[in-house]
Amino acid sequence: MDALKSAAIACVNKDSARSRSGKARRYYAGMLALLGTLSLAGCYGVSPRAQDTLIGGAVGVGGGALVGSAVGSPVAGAAIGGLGGAGLGYLIGNQIQNREYGYGGYGYRYGGY
Repeated sequence: MDALKSAAIACVNKDSARSRSGKARRYYAGMLALLGTLSLAGCYGVSPRAQDTLIGGAVGVGGGALVGSAVGSPVAGAAIGGLGGAGLGYLIGNQIQNREYGYGGYGYRYGGY
């Protein structure tokens, strides 16, 4: 009977250690997303390309960390999400900046009315 009782206690302790590590990973992923968001507070006065690249990177890091923590690797998820988000943000910001400044096509800076 004692062997059964000690096996049950060991099983409970093992499961509680897993849940603590899962909670810690989610906590760190959330903190990483929050820090990434707060770091964007200084983006005022920056070009649209740079601003959208930073925003895309921060959103990608947060989303990637959350998805990665669900899979079991929040750091890898954050790295992949950050790179993908920054790349997509750069492309969007580049299009906005080109439209705003009239590069390419027949923008207002090239003799338009």
